[in-house]
Amino acid sequence: MSTIEMREEQFAFEDMPVTVYRGGAGAPLLMIHGSGPGASSIGNWRTVLPALAARYDLYAMDLIGFGKSARKPSAPFFDFDLWVRQAKALLERVPGEKVGVIGHSISGAIALTLAAASPRVAAVLTTGTMGAPFEATDATRRCWRCPTTREELVLALQGLIHDTSVIDEAYLAAREPVVFAPGYAEYFDSMFAGEPSQYIRAATLDDATLARILCPVALLHGRDDIAFAPSSSVQIARRLPHADLALLSDCSHSVAFERTDVFLATAQRLFDAALGSVNPQ
Repeated sequence: MSTIEMREEQFAFEDMPVTVYRGGAGAPLLMIHGSGPGASSIGNWRTVLPALAARYDLYAMDLIGFGKSARKPSAPFFDFDLWVRQAKALLERVPGEKVGVIGHSISGAIALTLAAASPRVAAVLTTGTMGAPFEATDATRRCWRCPTTREELVLALQGLIHDTSVIDEAYLAAREPVVFAPGYAEYFDSMFAGEPSQYIRAATLDDATLARILCPVALLHGRDDIAFAPSSSVQIARRLPHADLALLSDCSHSVAFERTDVFLATAQRLFDAALGSVNPQ
C-alpha cells in the first residue's frame, strides 16, 4: 500500500471481534465496505488507502460476516441493524469532535444512518450506495451468491466493474482469501438467501432518517452500474438538503477502483471543508 502501512487492530463488539485497519494522521475518517463477494476493507479500498492516509486518520472496518471480522454466530446473517450498531460502536472509539464517514454500497446506507443518529458525523461520502428502492438484476443476484471457483468470482465481479481490466491478480488476491475461506460460502449464501428485493428493502432509508441528515453529503455512482442502480443515489440526493450527486461515465459499481481520481478529489474537497484539519504530509 504505497508508503503508508495500514495496521490491523481489533475491538470486541457484542462478543464478536471486529477488525479495523488503521493508518495515517490528521482528521479522522471512518470507512465501511460493501457486501459483494470477498468484500472487506482491503478488498474495497486498497487503491485509495495510501492517498487518504497521507491526509487523514483512517479507521477502515470489516463488517461482521466480512473480511477478518467475526461471523455472526446465529441467523439471520444479513442484519442491517447489527451493522449500524457496529458502525456506532466504532464511531464511539474514534477521537475528536468531528468525523468523516465513507460508505460503499450497503454501507452507504449505513453511513447515512450514522449521520442521522450522530451530530459528530461532519460529512458523508457514498459510492454506489443503496438506501432507496431499485430493481434487482442478474448482476445483483450474482453479487449476493458466493462464488466457488475463481471463474465464478470473476463473473460476479464483471457485473460490478465497467472496465474489466481492473480485475487483475492484485484485485483477486485481495478477495479470494475471504471468498474461499472454509465454510464461508455456506455462510454468505445463507446471508443472502431468497430474493434480493428483501435486502434492498431492509437497507432502504425512510423519510424520517433522511430528514435528520443535515451534514454535507457527496454521492458518487457509476452511470453504468447494472447491479445497484444509479437511481438509488438519485432518489437519496433529491431528499437531502446538502447533497451533491455525480453520475460517473465509464464506471459501474466499484467507484474507488474505476474512478480513483474523482473519488479522491471528492473526498479531499468534502472532508477538508467539513473537518477543518489537514495532515501536512
